[in-house]
Amino acid sequence: MEVYGFGVTKKGQPFTAVRFTREDVRAGEVAIDITHCGVCHSDLHQVDDDWGNTNYPCVPGHEIAGIVTEIGDGVTKFKKGDRVGVGCMINSCQQCEPCRNGDEQYCAGPKSATLTYNGPKKPDGTNSYGGYTDSIVVREEFVLRIPDALSSEAAAPILCAGITTYQPMKHFGLKAGQTLGVAGIGGLGHMAIQIGKALGARVVALTTHPEKADEIRKLGADEVLVSTDEEAMAGAAMSLDLMINTIPVPHDINAYVSLMKPNSTLVIVGNMMGFEDLQSAPLVFHRIGVHGSLIGGVADTQEVLDLCAEHAIAPELKVVSTRDIEGVYDDLRNGNPRYRHVLDMKAFEENAEARSKAKDIAQPTRGEVVGR
Repeated sequence: MEVYGFGVTKKGQPFTAVRFTREDVRAGEVAIDITHCGVCHSDLHQVDDDWGNTNYPCVPGHEIAGIVTEIGDGVTKFKKGDRVGVGCMINSCQQCEPCRNGDEQYCAGPKSATLTYNGPKKPDGTNSYGGYTDSIVVREEFVLRIPDALSSEAAAPILCAGITTYQPMKHFGLKAGQTLGVAGIGGLGHMAIQIGKALGARVVALTTHPEKADEIRKLGADEVLVSTDEEAMAGAAMSLDLMINTIPVPHDINAYVSLMKPNSTLVIVGNMMGFEDLQSAPLVFHRIGVHGSLIGGVADTQEVLDLCAEHAIAPELKVVSTRDIEGVYDDLRNGNPRYRHVLDMKAFEENAEARSKAKDIAQPTRGEVVGR
C-alpha cells in the first residue's frame, strides 16, 4: 500500500513529506488508518540523533491511534472499524523468556523487539517507520484496544507516556498510602502524577519552575517541591518510597537520591545519556536502589489504558497539524512542553499540496510473524 508521512531524511535536516510502500497485510496482522499520533520527547532525541543510533530516513511516531481497515488471516482480537492504538513496539520474537512473561520490551530474541520506528536496519538500508504517517501494518499481538471512555487523541500519549510511568509503579510495587516522587513535570511527569494518585499514593512533584506549582497541583499533586530550593529539599530528605525520574537530559541526580527513604527505589525513565557523578555512599548506607525502566509490555499497556479510562485520566494535550511540526520540535528543544502535542494525521491526509511534494523513501521493515 502507498503511504504518506512526515520524516527527516538526514541528520540536521527539517521535516519533509515522504512517500513509501508498506507490504500488504500478512496472516496475523492488522492494517490501521492512523487518525492521531502523539509527539514524544524521544522522537526529538531520535530525530536529532542524540543517542547516536538513528537510522535515516527517520519517520517518528510511537503513540498511534487509529481505525482498523483490514485484518489478516487468523486475526481474532480485532475487526474492521475497531478503534485501536499502537505503542512503541510492532514486533518481538514472542518466544524468549521476557516475551513469555509479558515484557516484550526486553525481548531477548536474536533480533530483539522491533520498534515502531527506527527499528532494526536491514542490509539494504531500510528500517521501520512510525506513526507520523497515514497508515501502518502491525501484528495482532501489538495492537491495543482503546476504551470507549478515552478519545483517540487522549489515548495516543498514554501508549508511551502513560505506560512508561505506570510500568515502574507496578513493577516496584507502589502501594496505596506510600509517597511517590515525580521529578520533571513535562509530558511523562504530568501523567505520572495522575496515575500515582489513581493508585492511591501521596504524590510529591519536583520541578525547577516554581511558577508551575498551581498548575501541577491541579493535576493532583499533594505537594510541589522546587528542586532548586535547597532548604525545601533538605526538609524533604528521606521522605519518598519511590521516585519516577522523567528528566530527559543529564542532570545532578544526587539531590534526588537524598529524598529517598531507606530501602526505597529511584527509577530513571527519561535520561539515556548518563550521569556524570552518582555518589554511591547514600545508596550503600540506606540500601537505596537506582533502576532504569523502559516502556512496558503489551498487556501492561492495555492495563494502563483501561486504568486511565476508569479514573478519567488524560494527558494535557494540544492537537496540532503536521504544518506545525517544526514549531513543536523547537518547543521541545527549548524545554517548553506545556502539554503533549498530538498530530492530526487526518488533516495531513487531506493536505494535497504536501503530499504532492513527498519524497520517495525505501520500503520499511516490520519483522517476521512468528508462529503463524
